[in-house]
Amino acid sequence: MSVSMREIAKIANVSSATVSRVINCSNLVTPETTERVRKIIQDLNFVPNNSAIHLKNGKSQIYGIIIPDLTNPFFTETIKIFEELLVENDKELLVANTDFHSTRTQKSVRRMLLRRVDGVALLTSEFEAAPLESLVQNRIPVVTTDHYRTGSGMSDIVVDFAEGMAQIVSHLKSLDHHNLGFIGGTEGLVTSRVRRESFLDAVVKQGLSSREGWIVEGDFKIEGGSAAMAKILSQPELPTAIVTANDLTAIGALRTAHARGLRIPQDISITGCDDIAMADIVYPPLTTLEISRKEYARLLFEALRVGTEDVMRAGKQYTLPTRLVVRQSTGPAPSTEKPRQRRSR
Repeated sequence: MSVSMREIAKIANVSSATVSRVINCSNLVTPETTERVRKIIQDLNFVPNNSAIHLKNGKSQIYGIIIPDLTNPFFTETIKIFEELLVENDKELLVANTDFHSTRTQKSVRRMLLRRVDGVALLTSEFEAAPLESLVQNRIPVVTTDHYRTGSGMSDIVVDFAEGMAQIVSHLKSLDHHNLGFIGGTEGLVTSRVRRESFLDAVVKQGLSSREGWIVEGDFKIEGGSAAMAKILSQPELPTAIVTANDLTAIGALRTAHARGLRIPQDISITGCDDIAMADIVYPPLTTLEISRKEYARLLFEALRVGTEDVMRAGKQYTLPTRLVVRQSTGPAPSTEKPRQRRSR
């Protein structure tokens, strides 16, 4: 049988306000009264209605997070750490998945508004300005990723892909690779464009080469990486190394390369980006860029915490560094001066 706060107050011979103060650990109640009320609460298994308490205070103690792909381990690993941070700070998490559809982003934002969340981490690139503005107009702080814009109540986390791609290209150059290919992300996304341009910029600055047929779009998923790798391998001449937009793409590229009888890295080197747990399990283990999920979650929480304190405060741009992790999917380039001819099957 459930009991109410009013009934607890009656049994303890105190006011409902006193019971509320005990629940909220107020120091305005004497130790003797606090102990008596807590014992009654424990004996009756009373659970306070936090929703009502938070509504009265104007805070839900819920943060929302909107991600593009729940099947991508990078996001699930980030969510796990982010939720741990929230639990430590007595907050809850509401998760929404868009599957790279802008219409689902709009619906996800509406869910956040209806639940009166205290802040939203928007990890997707496929959104229009209207959903973002609706959050800010409702005084809900927002933190985006690779959006490259800030404003009142809106911060942004920029992953340092420029430095990361420079590290990868430098690593491949040290292994005597001169001709590099690239498998990107989904067409039209800002984060896809940034990764591709960062790769091309690094190739030019370090005096290496790439070609139009070696630069193919993927979809940030294994299937997209596999199909893109097949397109590159259909070219009359091949690069000696392939850089990819994320680890799932690289895993797809590995699968196609294995199916075509190519040895990794003896015939062709492949690199990823993210350093998900699977990157160290696939064969061969993947050379990749580490994007720290722990640091990512910390920055998301910090940006939302600051925004919650003052939603009209100008947002900040945070930088998330990357780090090269070298494993066995990269090795010395095949000894040839020119791009290699495609193997005949």
